Amino acid sequence: MKKIQLLAITLLIALSYNCKEFKEGYKKGMEDAKAEAEAEAAKEVEAMKEEVAIETISFKMESKSESNVMGDVTFSEKDGKVMMTAMLTGLTPGEHAIHIHDKADCSSADGKSTGGHWNPTSTPHGKWGAAEGYHKGDIGNFMADADGNAKVEFATEEWCIGCDDDTKNIVGKAVIVHQGVDDFTSQPSGAAGARVSCTGIIQ
Repeated sequence: MKKIQLLAITLLIALSYNCKEFKEGYKKGMEDAKAEAEAEAAKEVEAMKEEVAIETISFKMESKSESNVMGDVTFSEKDGKVMMTAMLTGLTPGEHAIHIHDKADCSSADGKSTGGHWNPTSTPHGKWGAAEGYHKGDIGNFMADADGNAKVEFATEEWCIGCDDDTKNIVGKAVIVHQGVDDFTSQPSGAAGARVSCTGIIQ
């Protein structure tokens, strides 16, 4: 009888220990699963923040000065840098100038309703980055292929999309493509010729 009682007590102790061990293991497993879920949720939140931080605006380029030049231009801003990408068609093969102009007004047939180059710092016209000075709109020249197509890419920290700094904010300005080439010398426009395509940058 004593042996049976001792065996029963031993079994109860073993079952109690195993149950406690199971509970502790279950609790740890739940805590680990919760921590993993929270970590995944935090990653998703950070990814969403990064997506929100990238602001993008896109516009259609329209033909001017009886040309056939059309296309699309996109501006995106991330980490304090604005990237411009323009896809153009209908150009004459060879080199052309592209600038940002002062007014988002493409109403005139010759594109001159956009005014002169965007120049909020009142500096001379010149090649971007020149020590002698350059306009904030002095993007420069690009090359069209034999079919009259071109891709223009330009990035700078000297622009922003809709910020409070009037010397950087491109909203309310216009993109102009010229028939000719910017010589980076002639004032105030670089003698780039007719304005053959235009779009206003309106957020």
